[in-house]
Amino acid sequence: MLSGCGGSRPQHTPAVSQLPLVPGSQIVAQVRQCDQGSHAYCGIDLVVRNPGYDSSDVLARDESRLLRKSGWSLSDGDDSLQSAANSPGHKMRLTYATASGDLQEIDLTIINRPWPIQYALANSMFDRAAAMSMRLEVGAY
Repeated sequence: MLSGCGGSRPQHTPAVSQLPLVPGSQIVAQVRQCDQGSHAYCGIDLVVRNPGYDSSDVLARDESRLLRKSGWSLSDGDDSLQSAANSPGHKMRLTYATASGDLQEIDLTIINRPWPIQYALANSMFDRAAAMSMRLEVGAY
């Protein structure tokens, strides 16, 4: 548990180090955000690139396979372009999508991402790099 994010209650923050990533993947942007509500927690938005891939779709598919192999249970994301997974014991929840999928939904105001995440996603598209947007949050605790 962490204290922080401006509240007096203990905060729950997921650990990025516990997130299985496809070998060769690199976190190129990371933003921590907190919810001050009655069940205060912090989540982490990430942009992950992998230079070994030509396609973000294939990278996301392989990430799903790795998560399942690592004991995570796969589920539907919050919308049709996202995927999701829950860690063993449901301590963390991951929502992820291709860079183009998240940028499309940001543009349509279906979802919101912090500016540094939007910028990293856009740069990935301009660089024609295989990339995913990820949001890691605490699960049931």
